[in-house]
Amino acid sequence: MTTTPLYLEDAYRREAATRVTQITDEGGIVLDASLFYPTSGGQPGDSGVVRWGLAEDENAIEIATTVKGTDGQIVLVPAEPSALPPEGTLVRQEIAWDRRYKHMRVHTALHLLSVVIPLPVTGGSISPDKGRLDFDMPEAPEDREEIEKTLNMLIDCDFAVNEEWITDAEMDANPGLVKTLRVKPPRGTGRVRLVRIGVGDDTADLQPCGGTHVSRTSEIGRVRLGKIEKKGKQNRRVYLHLDT
Repeated sequence: MTTTPLYLEDAYRREAATRVTQITDEGGIVLDASLFYPTSGGQPGDSGVVRWGLAEDENAIEIATTVKGTDGQIVLVPAEPSALPPEGTLVRQEIAWDRRYKHMRVHTALHLLSVVIPLPVTGGSISPDKGRLDFDMPEAPEDREEIEKTLNMLIDCDFAVNEEWITDAEMDANPGLVKTLRVKPPRGTGRVRLVRIGVGDDTADLQPCGGTHVSRTSEIGRVRLGKIEKKGKQNRRVYLHLDT
């Protein structure tokens, strides 16, 4: 049984009731619908708490991270061994919102970084306070101050961030939408999710992505460029940091 990804319906939702469909052999919890984002595309899996039982006799288990299982399942990984809710139990899931929201801000900022540095992306990673993209870039950029200035200018434009869906065939017909060389767009359902920053002719970025994002770029806040590291003959790793 696949897990319904509630985080795609509303990335700002923090709590939801659902049922346990499976306890894995490793002690992971599979729900029928998940607010918890599973580790993917450089974005860490969500943490939080799962609660069940009556208020006067409530049980709770801390979730350390979330990963993808088999056949479209999302698996919540407990922080430590503990009593688990039996299959079929009605539970309440609560994500660690502050951590998730920072991931959303960093992730959206990285999309804009790929606009300011219009080169193929070879890798990336997100954490609560910073993120990085690896570019197919033989030489380090000389205009790092201009890159930071342009990135913050795009953020200040307060672009709307929305999603849309295209079929696999439409994706295949538009390979230029894919900026990443090694990470392929999430597939398996016959359609591909696109994240658009901006609207119509004012679109700043459009690319396949299965992650969570803020609804407007102004929510990112000010960012600063960090280290630019050499990672192989053709690669440069560019870091960005949230200022607040």
